[in-house]
Amino acid sequence: MTNFGEMVYFLGMEIKKEQNEVFICQNKYAKDILTKFRMENCTETATPICQKEKLSKNDEAEKVDETLYISLVGCLLFLTPTRPDILYDVSILSRFNNCATDSHFRAAKTVIRYVKGTLNFGIKFYTNKKYVLQGYSGSD
Repeated sequence: MTNFGEMVYFLGMEIKKEQNEVFICQNKYAKDILTKFRMENCTETATPICQKEKLSKNDEAEKVDETLYISLVGCLLFLTPTRPDILYDVSILSRFNNCATDSHFRAAKTVIRYVKGTLNFGIKFYTNKKYVLQGYSGSD
């Protein structure tokens, strides 16, 4: 084994360690997604998917290239370990991999526009020196 110092990247995740916290994000990968789908200059949105939008398999909209849609949803799925804010929306989009329509594709692009506005989001872990072990048991 070789010691290369503190870990900075691991499996595409950026790890930033400070005194009492560790921050994990995928900023570079999110930018790569924007580049791959040619959305670097898109407008940002405040929410990943509109709450009033109802996606269904029996959508009357025009069918889209399933390969492109699956690639887009797959890229977003790889982003979810550090972005729990888009996890639910991406899981909804992945339900339509075999019957993707234009409305599904537009919803996926909305998630990408949300990601563009939140590139620096991630997960922050704090260290805590005070550990308390608690156990519970039932009366049975």
